[in-house]
Amino acid sequence: MQTSTQPSAPYQNRTKKSPSVKIVLLIWILLIAAGITAAYLYSNHLKHEMLQQLQADSRQQMNELKLSYEAKFEALSGEVKELESKVQSFNELLTFTKDNATSKTDNSNKLYTQLNEVKKQLSVLQQKMDLLK
Repeated sequence: MQTSTQPSAPYQNRTKKSPSVKIVLLIWILLIAAGITAAYLYSNHLKHEMLQQLQADSRQQMNELKLSYEAKFEALSGEVKELESKVQSFNELLTFTKDNATSKTDNSNKLYTQLNEVKKQLSVLQQKMDLLK
């Protein structure tokens, strides 16, 4: 019988495969870590793009709202100026009729009523403008 100190052939094959298993496991771990890192970075990138898009959309909506507000404000300003001119003309007419009124005619009450109606309309428009401000 021969005894040898050399390991048998199957044992030698196992020791040679053992480092390759370690390398495969290390590569798998590195691939999994790279995949997780890539997924995290991509999700952050998508989040950043979505935030930029939301900011751009909100800026656009704010600009549209501002333009709408300014248009309404201009329209109300025009109406207020128109009513102010009517009030002024009624005041002039009222002053004229007061100066020329006799005891027989009572047109001044009609003018006062019209003037009060115009003042009410002016105050309503003024409140609308204050709300817009």
